[in-house]
Amino acid sequence: NHIQGQFFADITKEVFLDLEDGKYQYTEPRISIYGRSQDEWNNLASWFVDHKVYSKNARWMIQIPRWDDMYRKKEDGIKNFAEMLANIFKPIFEATINPIKHPKLARVLENISGFDSVDDESKAELIGRYDELPTANNWTNQRNPPYVYYNYYIYANIASLNKLRKAKGLNLFDYRPHCGEAGSPVHLSSSFLCAKNISHGLVLRKA
Repeated sequence: NHIQGQFFADITKEVFLDLEDGKYQYTEPRISIYGRSQDEWNNLASWFVDHKVYSKNARWMIQIPRWDDMYRKKEDGIKNFAEMLANIFKPIFEATINPIKHPKLARVLENISGFDSVDDESKAELIGRYDELPTANNWTNQRNPPYVYYNYYIYANIASLNKLRKAKGLNLFDYRPHCGEAGSPVHLSSSFLCAKNISHGLVLRKA
């Protein structure tokens, strides 16, 4: 905005100061990266570093809303699912490979604990025969990909990214999606295979 997010940054730092005074309190605030543009990471990194929005008592989670279909409906929107994935993960790979070229984003990544996937799980979606679905670069139809599809591609990118970051001695990322609040039990089974942990799990008893 017109003040580059200073008000939000000041409020956040006030909370962090209280946590640091308490010594044994920690928080994991969430902030969204939508995948509409690769500039999202640059904007976040500038806000984060310029306002010094970091603390030893806080680690950030990156939320990825499952809104691919909404972005493609816009006239200037993304063309396919692969483009959304590239907007989310390409800047992180670049900052991991060459942190000197991307110093602000590299600083942000040091303070990220993991990634979350969020949306209304109860929405109707395609279930079954996932092997017949098009690959990410060919997913251009107006339907939003199913939960399992998001799970696989987000997990695959995080796994590759973690392997690279481990080789460079950098911090690694968890994948902990919102899962099991509503919707198909298939969400739970796919997250069992892909995720380190889940949020909610309210339908575990029914599954």
